[in-house]
Amino acid sequence: MELFDVYPLYDITPVKGKGAYVYDENDTKYLDLYGGHAVISVGHAHPKYVKALSEQVEKLGFYSNSVKNPLQEELAKKLGDLSGCSEYKLFLCNSGAEANENALKLASFHTGKSRVIYFENAFHGRTSGVVAVTDNESIKAPFNQQHSVTKLAFEDVEALEKELQKEDVAAVIFEVIQGVGGLEEASSEFIRTVSDLCRKHEALLIADEVQCGYGRTGDFFAFQKHGIKPDIISVAKGMGNGFPVGGILMNPRIQPKHGLLGTTFGGNHLACAAGIAVLDILKEENLLENAEKLFQYVKERAAEIPQIKKLKGRGLMIGLEFDFEIASLRKELLFEHRVFTGAASNKKLLRILPPLNIQEEHFDEFFEALKKALND
Repeated sequence: MELFDVYPLYDITPVKGKGAYVYDENDTKYLDLYGGHAVISVGHAHPKYVKALSEQVEKLGFYSNSVKNPLQEELAKKLGDLSGCSEYKLFLCNSGAEANENALKLASFHTGKSRVIYFENAFHGRTSGVVAVTDNESIKAPFNQQHSVTKLAFEDVEALEKELQKEDVAAVIFEVIQGVGGLEEASSEFIRTVSDLCRKHEALLIADEVQCGYGRTGDFFAFQKHGIKPDIISVAKGMGNGFPVGGILMNPRIQPKHGLLGTTFGGNHLACAAGIAVLDILKEENLLENAEKLFQYVKERAAEIPQIKKLKGRGLMIGLEFDFEIASLRKELLFEHRVFTGAASNKKLLRILPPLNIQEEHFDEFFEALKKALND
């Protein structure tokens, strides 16, 4: 049987990782400044993470959600404490797309409405409902186009209010900092206005923190900078440091009932062990503070390179914008200088999404490689 060929692949085969580095089958070392789309939050093969998963799989790897699992309660407690969102309720699932699907479904249940508002350049996932609120028509099948959705632009309060006044909107969903969309972030004023209008018109506000959350910006959640309280927060990616885990945090006014949501694998014992280890490492190693501090360092180093026209993002969710398309630059960084970086829908933007325990010397290595690549 052959694999279904949907991924354009680089001719590189990583076989192991350590900290901010991965190694291929020839033991060639690569600096990982992308973390597999911001998934590697506490570094490859972190000893505490490895120990937690190893010890758990020796005990019990999986049982379904038909029995008690105290690890879920421990994960929820630690997530609430570290994030400052202890009043929210947690539902565990397996991925960012699944988290956003459940967020949209729950908003529709709660409000009795069906339409969803999303924003230009959004990426919320590839499954049925969330791809409908993703700004990429090429990945939407006819089946996905049957959902009731409306796309708006950031900062257009008049258009948003006009749509909400129709009183058929279940939810407004937005990435606090867009990932694939090029690290665009709406103003605090606009985000607070969105929150107020959602409350006024009884629509739920969903903050998609799948990529920008979990400490990546220096705050635990990126929305916290803007002084709002979303009704639902979706999380995944860095939550498990590579183990598939996701979830939604729900405002306590959203009431559960048996059968409302469900999942086979979500919140399993191994997933919880991974999630708990990540939270412990984030706290013990002060990785939120590290993300905030290193952004300032990156700002200083980026200022040394005239080809960088704009620095975007916050913390360790970074975009370096040039005045030329960066596809060939990325390839040279990868194949000539052994550095993984990312791209975006903005073809002039180089995305940097490293582990949160990266250090200044790793960025020194990157900027030296970048200077050489630009000179070449």
